[in-house]
Amino acid sequence: MSSTHAHGPKPPHAFFQHHYDTVEQQAGAAKLGMWVFLATEILMFSGLFLAYFIVRAFYPEMVLGSHELLSKTMGGINTVVLLTSSFTMAMAVRSAQVGDTPGIVRNLYMTIGCALIFMVVKYFEYTGKFSHGIFPGKYFDYERAAAYAAEHGHELVGMPHIFFGVYFTMTGLHGVHVLAGIIVLTWILRRAQKGHFGPQYFTPVENVGLYWHIVDLVWIFLFPLLYLVK
Repeated sequence: MSSTHAHGPKPPHAFFQHHYDTVEQQAGAAKLGMWVFLATEILMFSGLFLAYFIVRAFYPEMVLGSHELLSKTMGGINTVVLLTSSFTMAMAVRSAQVGDTPGIVRNLYMTIGCALIFMVVKYFEYTGKFSHGIFPGKYFDYERAAAYAAEHGHELVGMPHIFFGVYFTMTGLHGVHVLAGIIVLTWILRRAQKGHFGPQYFTPVENVGLYWHIVDLVWIFLFPLLYLVK
């Protein structure tokens, strides 16, 4: 009896799981699972966006006054950085589809680099706020924050700690997702360096790309709502 009959047909790629009938079925199941996960992420952020709009509806003057303490420059830099990372992530997926391993590695390095830049900018933005007494909720130091606002020609109105509670919750949770993305991207990078991905198997790269695009998309909404509100 030949080895083919004894052990069955050779799998289409090294990571093909025996409980699937075809490569397409395996890839489709993985992608469906990722979309279900991303749907839960969207629902979670939707609740926070709803909280923001409720605060804005009840305290419009407070929101308009408080957002002036946010750095539009830092927010703009992070927006450009994440848009760039979306492009490099898309290029990494394309490289995996055509079997360009050096291209996958190169683009993943750039994506991770952009994510790290985002976190560094966010660190300086947060520490700058903390140094002027701008904390979430009950930890907000109104006197120091008001003095800081006056130095820049602005005035705090109402209860700004509510706005900054929403701000730190939304941007902090988004930052956690960026950190998670860095970890997963690093794992995918290590696998790419080992030559795991190619035209027959690129689902992990594609799914991580979907996650990263959602992270970027959330920021695209956060930036104008928090930094550019009028």
